[in-house]
Amino acid sequence: MYDLIKVMAAAWLMPLPFLLLLTGLGWVLLVLGWRRLGLAGVLAGLVGLALVSWAPVADRLLSPFESQYAALTDHAVVADLDYVVVLGGGWDSLAQDRPAGIRLSESSTARLFEGLRLVELARVADNLDAKLVVSGASRLDEPPIAWGYRDAAVGLGLPLSRLVVLDKPTDTGAEARAFAAWLRAQGVSDLAEVRLALVTSASHLPRAMRHFEQVGLRPVEAPTHFMAFADNPAHLSYWVPSASHLRKTERAWYEFLAGLVVEAEH
Repeated sequence: MYDLIKVMAAAWLMPLPFLLLLTGLGWVLLVLGWRRLGLAGVLAGLVGLALVSWAPVADRLLSPFESQYAALTDHAVVADLDYVVVLGGGWDSLAQDRPAGIRLSESSTARLFEGLRLVELARVADNLDAKLVVSGASRLDEPPIAWGYRDAAVGLGLPLSRLVVLDKPTDTGAEARAFAAWLRAQGVSDLAEVRLALVTSASHLPRAMRHFEQVGLRPVEAPTHFMAFADNPAHLSYWVPSASHLRKTERAWYEFLAGLVVEAEH
């Protein structure tokens, strides 16, 4: 129930529904004869929607989250890893007639490919023990994203013997706790000594790192799926409000709210 409440609250607190609600309320006030207040509501909603869908605003809102960690390119660090943990994302769990690799969402695809890259670099450095840990469940009665990751990774040539599948956790905190519990079940007593890379979207990584550190792990940062400043300002599309830029604002706002929840829970 708590998970469902968090999801519903996050959905309604996103910029788009809030600004549409503000615009709609303004129209109602106009119809009821409250002309100045109604017009102010309509203008505030429309202008606000234009701004949060505009790249110069969206990029600057998202950049503080994505700029905290750089991509993992140190081959010496990668060669020494025990685990590469890929956190869950979205996927089309119902289209079972399609290969898993093309059913992953954009962010999930980026996360899996970065995880596979790191595991392959470890293998090239003669570290054949490094394993890929794929994580994530569905809150609905649907196949978990961890299965999608698993099937896609095997389809790309990774042996099952180098995979660990955690298909129960439904959020980042649960993923951290599930991996810590799995390590303890393997006989690991000091979690801080485990050498792991944590792979997730760049905007999500600061919050994910806090969750994993709170359970006693000390992961190496491996951000992927950078969105801020990915568009070229020389192109006209950069200066035109669009849904793709709105997604950046939503991502930044979601991480801000989720960060507050993490602080409140601990």
